[in-house]
Amino acid sequence: MRHSGDMSSAGFPALRARRLRRGAAIREMVQEVRLHPSDFIAPLFVQEGTDAPTAVGSMPGVFRLNLDDLVREALGLFELGIRGVALFPVTPTELKTPDGREALNPDCLVLRAVRAIKATMPELVLFTDIALDPYTSHGHDGLLTADGRDVDNDATVTVLGEMAALHAAAGTDFVAPSDMMDGRVRAIRHALDSAGHGNTGILAYSAKFASAYYGPFREAVGSAQAAGTRSLDKRTYQLNPANPREALKDALLDEQEGADALMVKPAGPYLDILAELRRQTRLPLAAYQVSGEYAQIHAAARAGWLDLVATRNESLLAIKRAGADWILSYFARDMATALRQPL
Repeated sequence: MRHSGDMSSAGFPALRARRLRRGAAIREMVQEVRLHPSDFIAPLFVQEGTDAPTAVGSMPGVFRLNLDDLVREALGLFELGIRGVALFPVTPTELKTPDGREALNPDCLVLRAVRAIKATMPELVLFTDIALDPYTSHGHDGLLTADGRDVDNDATVTVLGEMAALHAAAGTDFVAPSDMMDGRVRAIRHALDSAGHGNTGILAYSAKFASAYYGPFREAVGSAQAAGTRSLDKRTYQLNPANPREALKDALLDEQEGADALMVKPAGPYLDILAELRRQTRLPLAAYQVSGEYAQIHAAARAGWLDLVATRNESLLAIKRAGADWILSYFARDMATALRQPL
């Protein structure tokens, strides 16, 4: 009688998958997906003035930085191996208007930030947000219709093209339209080329969902507070979380319109979208591990329910495994530091 521990059939060896897991060195040799500092794009918040960094209460370890501190932080990230940063301005309340006109100020905060960083380290890759929500008093990503009930798609797209050309002239490497208006990638590409900025890339927020995970970010930039609410209803332009086919259709339209890279946002709750889009496009794919994902990992760790480092690492490996080439994450600095040692 064969011993119960003998899994082999007569004449055939047992199939033992665990042979490739039995030691740390073997596990490292067969690891299929790896993270590297250059996989990360670090989102950074910039504020006016010379004040010390201002903590974002719902995002532990994340700060709003003045221009000098922003340049120092960007330099530190580059030295850690991070090659890209995404800039998000905190527009003073008095500069917010219904039409978001500050977005077209050639000396607005984010454009000064681009010029300051490029003057210090031109090799750092800059991504700048193309949307009106940091500048509008109502907090929406575009201009409102006359009755104020919806965002006016085509009027907004015209402004976004002008905005993108200003960003390119300041020196940004990639404009990143996050507004989810129809036709905005084509319009931005035309505006960039017409202004002589054919080398400026477009990282399109192509599958951006109307998600509950954005709350801490809106606190950080003040877009929700502008309207007196923490959560704005953006479902007429952001994607329905229940619609994967629609998300893929939108993303592939952005590719047809001239995007250089596509993004899925949020990342963790939409790994299925990311994986399927990876199968359907040859463009670089970005995924944004958004503020709510970051905040919930920190909150659970503070409560003692999860291990912060292990959960952070696993969440980011999952995003890379699903197909992301670039990961926007507020963990970027910590990960670049940690990756000096194998995970």
